[in-house]
Amino acid sequence: MKVHVDMNLCQSHGECVFPAPDVFELGDDDVLVWKEEVDESRREAVQAAADACPMMAIRIEG
Repeated sequence: MKVHVDMNLCQSHGECVFPAPDVFELGDDDVLVWKEEVDESRREAVQAAADACPMMAIRIEG
């Protein structure tokens, strides 16, 4: 599956990092970085991350 983050919406709250730390992380400058291609086995965690985003900036494709 593919993970998209709308960086025009993301405000680096970091709520997505808790459910899926292997996919999302805050960089040194507190800017979100993420894996765009994620194994299907991580769908539940990525969905939880998307649900946790207060800005609804995370979208899952596939």
